Amino acid sequence: MDTEINVLALVKGEEKFIFLFDDANRDNTLRQLAHFAADPEIDFSWYDAAMLSRKIRDAVPQENDHQADEVAMERKHRTPMTDRH
Repeated sequence: MDTEINVLALVKGEEKFIFLFDDANRDNTLRQLAHFAADPEIDFSWYDAAMLSRKIRDAVPQENDHQADEVAMERKHRTPMTDRH
């Protein structure tokens, strides 16, 4: 098996979030973080999504990461957020 699998985990109280991703599905994993952060039923904040997104981008960098960060920040400021901390 030539594909390297990255593992990223977050434990918040009773909830555990474990993400497995490789180079091919990195962007899908980033989108999933945003979906989790937008879901009020899940204890997963935009801060959690930002921190894990940074770890994913560090593990599997791409040239367009800087532009993606700017778009994410614009969306964050336009989306009503609730911080549960």
